[in-house]
Amino acid sequence: MKKFENKIALVTGAASGIGRATALAFAKEGAKVILADINPEFGNHVLEEVKALGNDAIFVACNIGKRVEVLHVIESAIQNFGRIDVAVNCAGIAGTVSKPVHEYPEEDWINQIQINLIGTWYCVKFQIEQMLKQGGGNIVCVSSAAGLVGQPENSPYAASKHGVNGLVKSAAIEYATQNIRINAICPTAIETPMIMQGRRKLAENPEALQQAINFQRMKRMGQPQEVADVALWLCSQKSSFITGHCMAVDGGAFA
Repeated sequence: MKKFENKIALVTGAASGIGRATALAFAKEGAKVILADINPEFGNHVLEEVKALGNDAIFVACNIGKRVEVLHVIESAIQNFGRIDVAVNCAGIAGTVSKPVHEYPEEDWINQIQINLIGTWYCVKFQIEQMLKQGGGNIVCVSSAAGLVGQPENSPYAASKHGVNGLVKSAAIEYATQNIRINAICPTAIETPMIMQGRRKLAENPEALQQAINFQRMKRMGQPQEVADVALWLCSQKSSFITGHCMAVDGGAFA
């Protein structure tokens, strides 16, 4: 039997990168999947990939920084499938510039906090509300290694991810006796569109790419599937005594 047979999985940021890999991984393990993302074009492509595996799935357009849109995702999930057994919150944004704190553009700073922290809080908040109604569930938030250490010239991203880790730990304590487990994954350099085309333009900057590779003790970039595998494990009964954990997926970078 597949690990998530007859389970309902919600994945935000499902249109690309870690979110896409996670949605497909759940589908391969038998789950029905709700895909949420701000990009309908890419999101619907992933929807077709999931359906090609023989799984029931829906796509819901969503900017997680907007409360009403996150609530719509939850309502759509319940209308279509009746419950949410597991949720993996992958949606987030990276900064577009590298600047010290006193020079960082205010609008960009606030936007990263709005999406990465407040948006993730909206997701966790409404997911928990639903899981309390149904008697439990599992939530995983994809944070970042930038939530474990400081990251020079990337202060809003680091601050938002430190906030996500604090949210995860606090919520995990609050619902630990109510059959809801909440954990975070903190990846380093994963080969996704966000990092390859982000502020350091790794896809176009061989020197910056090599620096990122050298930071990993395994001397390679991580792959989205390697993060997705951890997300599935944290959502499974194989990790039944783990909650409030912020797990580095880092190729040994922080060893």
